[in-house]
Amino acid sequence: MTSEVIVDVRKNDISIALLEDKRLVEFQKEGRSEQFSVGNIYLAKIRKIMPGLNACFVNVGHERDAFLHYLDLGVRYKQFEHYLGLIGDGKRKPLPLHKVPRQPNTEKDGQIQNTVKQGQEVLVQIVKEPISTKGPRLSCEISFAGRYLVLIPFTDKVSVSTKIKSDGERARLKQLIHSIKPKGFGVIIRTVAEGRRVAELDQELRILVGRWESAIAKIQNRDPQDKATLVHEETSRTVGLLRDLFNPSFESIHINDKSVFEEVRDYVTLIAPECKDVVKLYKGSVPIFDNFSVTRQIKSSLGRTVTYKHGAYMIIEHTEALHVVDINSGNRSKSPEGQEVNALDVNLGAADELARQLRLRDMGGIIVVDFIDMALPENRQKLYERMVENMKKDRARHNILPLSKFGLMQITRQRVRPAMDVKIEEDCPSCGGTGKIKSSFLFTDSLEKKIRMVSEDLGIRKFHLHVHPFVAAYINQGFVSLRRRWQAHYGWGIKIIPNQSLAFLEYKFIDAKGEEIDMKEERENQ
Repeated sequence: MTSEVIVDVRKNDISIALLEDKRLVEFQKEGRSEQFSVGNIYLAKIRKIMPGLNACFVNVGHERDAFLHYLDLGVRYKQFEHYLGLIGDGKRKPLPLHKVPRQPNTEKDGQIQNTVKQGQEVLVQIVKEPISTKGPRLSCEISFAGRYLVLIPFTDKVSVSTKIKSDGERARLKQLIHSIKPKGFGVIIRTVAEGRRVAELDQELRILVGRWESAIAKIQNRDPQDKATLVHEETSRTVGLLRDLFNPSFESIHINDKSVFEEVRDYVTLIAPECKDVVKLYKGSVPIFDNFSVTRQIKSSLGRTVTYKHGAYMIIEHTEALHVVDINSGNRSKSPEGQEVNALDVNLGAADELARQLRLRDMGGIIVVDFIDMALPENRQKLYERMVENMKKDRARHNILPLSKFGLMQITRQRVRPAMDVKIEEDCPSCGGTGKIKSSFLFTDSLEKKIRMVSEDLGIRKFHLHVHPFVAAYINQGFVSLRRRWQAHYGWGIKIIPNQSLAFLEYKFIDAKGEEIDMKEERENQ
């Protein structure tokens, strides 16, 4: 299996697509102005205590206060509280963690009002991004995640991922980490650390300890008047995704922005120098997602209705509380072996596609799946086993229950950010919802008018005109095509770019710097 990562960097957002054997399996899209990310650490103030919920609300600078439950304070909360008291004034040099006086662990059955006070500063980490009407979810159990290791302050415990099965390798890794880690820090050894040399693990451990020291320095230099101080920012979404996904089998990582390309190349050079050449800067004129057939797969896979094989399809509905999936056989021809065999075949195909959809949309929380009814217990067990096997590729924590007597399968999946809900229906850019447009034969005349305005009125001689692929084909057809005529009249700096993300009569003018030139109808009429 070959894996590729395609990164589309635009002015307002960054989109990341993971392809396995050219098939889209993960897709993330994030605004470039977004400031909240799982893993960010804040020194923030408690705004309100809610004894009835045994929780409190914390101001971390979001429009909605973040939620911190008593159980999320963690057993080492008093240790952090004491340490913040020692260094909070910024006048003394931070003590090594192993020299900080030991504090008692937080009681498991305690009450929030007896542990924290309103207006108190606490060190918190985001564990779940804002979803719908809810603010971020917080934890006081601070950790710094790397590719091979997770660093945890104020504990000396070393744990090894349960996915590493070899007793000899587990013992080797534990002994190795105990020999190199600083006192006062605990470490979780991740699955990808299996077989790694001491130099690689020691290098990452030093980087993680450096992040902790940098966070402490920001705490000491903060402005006391600030409501919340960001003391550690998680790596960018691109690097964060690669940190969890990267493996030597990656065939390529294509990026269309030079600064992001350099950031990712530096990271890959750090963790796997032999793989730095797989990071490639895309310089093509065709949009990067179109070039790698990502746009087509997004539009065919992220709608409400998803077809998967032989006419069968599933309907995916998102609600506030859960996600509901309905499996249908559609216009599929029935198997000559009977309804039971036909239902099993449709359900097994649905299990394959559903596992992909959960990763692709990053669906979390409760998922209820209504499969086609099957009478034989062995077939229901086969479907359950197929779903469990497919979900082994999913990095998110999940739990799957066998089919109920009503034919429903219940799945829970870790939810740390809103599910990807991409709208694939397009608003008509020509009629504005009236249902009436100018004659399509006049569309190229309108384009030529706008080209003249850009070239002569605005004085822009080099630009790209993005249009639907069908329109691009029409403009480029013939020995003396429209494109040739426009170039001869208005300059050879005009390039026609087919763009699959545009509607049929939609267009965009992009200048040499990659900025869009506003040539909408409203501007033309002014």
